[in-house]
Amino acid sequence: MELIRLEVQDLGLLAPELTIVIAAIILSLLDLLLPRQVSRSWLGWLSLVGIAVSALFIVLYQLNIDEPKQLLMNSYRIDDFASIMKLVLLTGVGLITFMSIGSVNEEETPHVGEYYYLLLPAVLGGMIMASSGELITLFVGLELLSITSYILVAMRKKDPRSNEGAFKYVVLGGISSAIILYGMSFLYGMTGSTVLPEISAVLEGSGEAMLPMIYLSFFLMLAGFGFKVAASPFHMYAPDVYQGAPTPITAFLAVVSKAAAFAILFRVMYNIFASPGIMGTPQHGDFLTAMMVVAAAAMITGNFIALRQTNLKRLLAYSGIANSGYLLVPIAVQFTIVHFSNFAEFTYYLIAYMLMNIGMFAVLMILERSTGEEELRGFAGLYYRAPAMSVAVMLLVLSLAGLPVTAGFFGKLYILLGTMQTQHYWLGAVMILTSVVSFYYYFGIIRQMFMRSDDESAPLRPTLPLTITMWLCAIGGVALGLYPQGILAYIERIFSLTQDLFIFG
Repeated sequence: MELIRLEVQDLGLLAPELTIVIAAIILSLLDLLLPRQVSRSWLGWLSLVGIAVSALFIVLYQLNIDEPKQLLMNSYRIDDFASIMKLVLLTGVGLITFMSIGSVNEEETPHVGEYYYLLLPAVLGGMIMASSGELITLFVGLELLSITSYILVAMRKKDPRSNEGAFKYVVLGGISSAIILYGMSFLYGMTGSTVLPEISAVLEGSGEAMLPMIYLSFFLMLAGFGFKVAASPFHMYAPDVYQGAPTPITAFLAVVSKAAAFAILFRVMYNIFASPGIMGTPQHGDFLTAMMVVAAAAMITGNFIALRQTNLKRLLAYSGIANSGYLLVPIAVQFTIVHFSNFAEFTYYLIAYMLMNIGMFAVLMILERSTGEEELRGFAGLYYRAPAMSVAVMLLVLSLAGLPVTAGFFGKLYILLGTMQTQHYWLGAVMILTSVVSFYYYFGIIRQMFMRSDDESAPLRPTLPLTITMWLCAIGGVALGLYPQGILAYIERIFSLTQDLFIFG
């Protein structure tokens, strides 16, 4: 048996991940050694430095490389698919860390130091998932992300809602991880390997003998990953967890954790269940149809249940469920000769989704600091109390709703056009109808700001990082909408379907 070694020079390829590991260790040691009475808020700035250095390593040494690199026989891959997804993850956690500085305090969230350094291993887990080319590596990254997320959700130990949300998250998250692992075990049993290209090669020549087990493995893994991205019907935990968690952690779950799960869903589905060797077989069509049904169910469930929500966190939770459906569509419709920009469309909308959600959570944190209000009525009369802030909120809401000249509009439009090009008209119809439904609850926020008055509300007390984050996200959403084709063209130029997504042994 050949012994596979990780050479010293290979560590250079892991510079972004090692940077996050080193930063997390330094922060944890500082938190332990500093006297209890010393404020930990400045640890957020050190965390941001680690995130920025990690992203810089990716841009300088991993993005737009000529040929993908692999470690330990494709267990870990350095390619443009992974690099783009890592940059999205790091940008998301960077914005969340930045807006938390000065806003997260010991009264609301005990152990602020732990809050900052636990975000780092969580995003590290997402980065490992994005680069995984092997099932065990994938599962290690998934569990690193999941376990740290469970702790972060439960950080408000004296809040009953936080405890309830954390308990549900741990139990259901553990079950979903077990389901994914069970699906992986069938793949290993059928193929004798955990490496994606080797699994694909064996399944291509399996014929009818392994077909029932292939179907069982697919549906188990789809159910497990469906939980991780909060897609219907695996979404029931999301509203309670989002409502109970500290608001920055809710933003993390809604954006970073979900993006990491989508990254590995893209990688696994296209390297095992929709690989070139399986294309054209009956089961290939069944796999894609199942993902389309989940996408449609998420869009319908999320948008229609959101109509009845009055709590902003729960509303954004159901909005996130609906957006999970939109993000599933580019994975489900498959690459074809007439349409092969799935990944570019997915990434563009993921970036738009990240900006508009983090921006809205920054707004919610401002309202919580000022009034302690999470309900929609907290927006009442906002135009009269803070006209500039109401403009930023309006830009974010318009992007969430998907109205023209915003990134949300063009993200949905390009996904819709791709769906129509591949002749999945029923799925396109679901996208259109559910987007129209979403206008009602999104515009409920604007109605509160401009058509309601609340003279008794306390003055707003935003911190500078919260204000900057809110405006960065609002302006970023409009800027992406003004130049969507340039972003899509750049992603398509550096991303290669055969080199960066499909893994060949």
